[in-house]
Amino acid sequence: MKKPRLKTYIFMALCCTMGLFVKKIINPFANIITDSLHIPGGISTAFSTVFIVVAVELVGVRWSGSLMGLVQGGLALAMGRVGSMGALMPIGYFVPGLVTDLARMILLKTNCTQTERVVFMNMAASVSAALTANTLVFHLKGIVLLLYLSVSAISGFAFGLMGAELVRRVKKVIR
Repeated sequence: MKKPRLKTYIFMALCCTMGLFVKKIINPFANIITDSLHIPGGISTAFSTVFIVVAVELVGVRWSGSLMGLVQGGLALAMGRVGSMGALMPIGYFVPGLVTDLARMILLKTNCTQTERVVFMNMAASVSAALTANTLVFHLKGIVLLLYLSVSAISGFAFGLMGAELVRRVKKVIR
């Protein structure tokens, strides 16, 4: 395991803030889809989690996703972007970061490619964010919960592909 340097922490902080700001930008467009399906969300969260996934994959520092999730949750709370979770918002950001770390640890022991790893990590982070929001706030059941989780997984897959391409391009520059 490599020891993080200052530029590593700066890159992680940049990814945290990018995740927060792009979520705010994409949210109105994502709401068009989720409102028509009568589900709470899932699309903009999948786009937001891809930045943590990209940072975890590029940095390669153990538990960096959990750390970035805590920082992102704290920033969201400090900026008043609490959404429907209120003061529990940091939990909503920490859980996907933790799931990203755990998924990466497991996937590194398998024979999957970097693209597959990034896509699966983003899907897992997105679904875990949806499950956390459902457990804390929404309490959806049955087919509506299944639809909510499906939209999160599909969005996580799509944005994970985008994240894998971003990792591939950024890796060439930083190494």
